[in-house]
Amino acid sequence: MSDKVKIMMVEDHPEYREIVEMAIFRQDDMELVSQFGTTERALRSLPDIRHGSMPDVILLDLNLPGMSGLESIPYFGKEVPNTKIIVLTQSDKEEDVLKAIMLGASGYLLKSCTVRQLIDGINTVVSGGASLDSKVAKFVLNTLKARLPQQELEHMLTERELETLSLLAEGLVKKEIAEKLGISVSTVVTHVCNIYVKLNVKNAPSAIAKAFRLGLLSLGDSD
Repeated sequence: MSDKVKIMMVEDHPEYREIVEMAIFRQDDMELVSQFGTTERALRSLPDIRHGSMPDVILLDLNLPGMSGLESIPYFGKEVPNTKIIVLTQSDKEEDVLKAIMLGASGYLLKSCTVRQLIDGINTVVSGGASLDSKVAKFVLNTLKARLPQQELEHMLTERELETLSLLAEGLVKKEIAEKLGISVSTVVTHVCNIYVKLNVKNAPSAIAKAFRLGLLSLGDSD
């Protein structure tokens, strides 16, 4: 039997922490191993648990006292590079979404999501996918299609590869992408492999983040 998925939560509202804690407690294959009200405390805890219950997933709020969730993503990425980060927040601001993805978050869920959506999101990122709230995913897809320069599209990704990458960003698995595009699963596998080779990445979240870093997507005016 495989080990339980170990989860750390960084959230400053006790009431919401209780809701998430109860949801995870009901899952036989998940365990909430730690929770913190600030990113500073969470980051300080990592050396102490490095040889213990290192989290597989971090549920990270953005609006936190002290260091914000966005500011902390690179630090978590450095300290625990194999840990997936899911932003769990009330913010659906375009800038927050794009920056979180660019900085390396594997998922972006709104606190209005259902318990099932949260659990499915955790399972998706643990399996190597990207988990995005449906509203966020729609925005990301529209942004991806609208801001990708045609000349870059021709040199970097084909139209079908871009469609495939967009559906991966929605959290769809290869079989679902095949059904959505009306092509075979083997063809989807080929497109995914081509995307990873062209962008020099190993998984879907990295592919999305790389698209931002290469300038295929623009964050607009940065702070």
